[in-house]
Amino acid sequence: MKQQRSGSNTGKYIRTLGIAALFTGAAILFYSCENNIEQIKAFYTTENLPVLEAINFETLLTDSGKINYWLKAPKLLRFEDEGRNYIEFPEGMKLVKFDNNKNIISSITANYAKQFVAEDKWEAKNNVIATNAQGDTLKTEHLTWEEKKEIIYTEDFVKIIRTDQIITGIGFTSDQKLQNWKIKNPKGTIYISAQKENQPMDASKPALQDSSNKPKPANRQLQFSN
Repeated sequence: MKQQRSGSNTGKYIRTLGIAALFTGAAILFYSCENNIEQIKAFYTTENLPVLEAINFETLLTDSGKINYWLKAPKLLRFEDEGRNYIEFPEGMKLVKFDNNKNIISSITANYAKQFVAEDKWEAKNNVIATNAQGDTLKTEHLTWEEKKEIIYTEDFVKIIRTDQIITGIGFTSDQKLQNWKIKNPKGTIYISAQKENQPMDASKPALQDSSNKPKPANRQLQFSN
């Protein structure tokens, strides 16, 4: 009789283990499926995907019928991330600013750039070169431009090439025309031959081509082809 009761208890114990194992297996299967679903969702999420992509992008930016900027980029990506929209130029860009008479005020090129749409803020990185109407050239690796405040600045090393000198330092602030600028921590000034070290502003482009072959002054006016 004891053996029968022992056998009965053993059977109950085995059945209990079987039920526990069944629920455990189901729980593991459910977790695995849920985990796989989350992985699939993460794989197909559009959070880091652009809503717009353009190749060989080129445009004129206008305000009240007047041309303010000419922008050209090999690749443009637009992202919308929780209400903060931004445009990325992963392969670099060139931006030229004009006054109301179509004169070039300044230009900037970089190997990478990002525009924060709502903030009217630009960030340029890697081989950043900015030039003003007089031909003064700024070179740095990181530059921020706040369009609303009309200021340009960086905390990185900068080199400014002028007609007769090269000025280096750490940190830089300026108006967006690159007319009134200041180096926070100057490192030195080297006087040079301007023709060898400084290059005139290059704004050559299909849509904005100056047809004259004569030497141009620094503050020149572009002729728009029809």
